[in-house]
Amino acid sequence: MKIYTLHKKQNLPITLQQAWDFLSDPKNLKTITPDYMGFHILSGADRPMFAGQIIQYIVTPVMGIKTKWVTEITHVIDKHYFVDEQRFGPYELWHHKHFIKEIDGGVEMEDIIDYKVPFRILGQLVHPFLVKPKLEEIFNYRTTKLEELFGVYTP
Repeated sequence: MKIYTLHKKQNLPITLQQAWDFLSDPKNLKTITPDYMGFHILSGADRPMFAGQIIQYIVTPVMGIKTKWVTEITHVIDKHYFVDEQRFGPYELWHHKHFIKEIDGGVEMEDIIDYKVPFRILGQLVHPFLVKPKLEEIFNYRTTKLEELFGVYTP
């Protein structure tokens, strides 16, 4: 069983409160997801984030195949971190930790995603040229989009 990790950090020139307000609102996930993914929230984003919250989405990650994705917000510490875990969706395991902290002139956001691809050895074979590059592309898009929305951090 192979578990992969994607680790990303980004600094933004905003306050901790601004970062938390944006990142902890599930509706904003659509804003920072590439349009081609057809991201659509079905339910669960109608109130502020809380532990135990179930959010259902439709995404189209590859080849136009629509996929239902159900996540649960399992942990929330206000203005520090939250964790979402896939309950149903394209991965065998998806555990995404979101951390934010104040730094001089802004905030540092850190994402750590531990995930396992489906289809055992076949999934492991396609991971380096299909899954990993797609995840990198999605998180690079997020970096660019967040900089468009909030500006570029300069220490």
